[in-house]
Amino acid sequence: MELAHDRRGSGPPLILLHGIGHHRHGWLPVLDLLAERHDVIAVDLPGFGDSPPLPYGTPYNVETLGRAVRDFWIGLGLSRPHVAGNSLGGYIALDLASSGDVRTAVALSPAGFWSRAEHAYARAVLRLLRLAARADGLPALAAGTGGGKALALGLFVARPERLPREAVLAAATALRECVGFEETLDSLAWAAPPAPPQVPVTIAWGDRDRLLPRRQAVRAARWAGQRTLLLRGCGHVPMSDDPELVAQVILGGSILEGGEDPR
Repeated sequence: MELAHDRRGSGPPLILLHGIGHHRHGWLPVLDLLAERHDVIAVDLPGFGDSPPLPYGTPYNVETLGRAVRDFWIGLGLSRPHVAGNSLGGYIALDLASSGDVRTAVALSPAGFWSRAEHAYARAVLRLLRLAARADGLPALAAGTGGGKALALGLFVARPERLPREAVLAAATALRECVGFEETLDSLAWAAPPAPPQVPVTIAWGDRDRLLPRRQAVRAARWAGQRTLLLRGCGHVPMSDDPELVAQVILGGSILEGGEDPR
């Protein structure tokens, strides 16, 4: 299926995947940095952002979303690209690494490494934010005072003041209108860590992640059999908190150097 995407740069292809309720524009702060070394393609998952929903009757889960992304890049004439993802997108990236469909995978605060209580907390927070966005309360709060922006966005980014008003409103619209949100969120209740990866992976976690706390990085490290990098001063969606650091981690992962701390 055709998916909404932004593409720039040249070099080995690199697919970027966003989190649940988000959209491809969350990657804008790092696109130009990555495009210096890669043919970068930031994708809206089916049923999110500007992409069409999955075909009628197709369930929303990690497997179907990952398959749609894989079919999309095959349609572009690509084979086994690098992939990087955040949150839900990070889980999908690791799942694609488990099937060997990609060359390398980088996951930023990936879903799936939570305890039962941590999952219940994240699920409740996401549902509340979705309700707020659909009631137009979230964009109004986030676009108002500095305190309002910190309250609305502090669960996702460590530095809400760095987000332009237009980016905040666009993210709130994406959260409000995504048709795949509820079913995808429900499917994650049964998500266990993927099978062991068949290709090199890099996992990094914001040390100020308030949605999926950094202690989950320990479980991710056990799964990957390697050290998980901590992104200092970054939240759950780290691309706007420290674009240079995030770009270093992704570029390092794509040349098999993800085990070295970039700072």
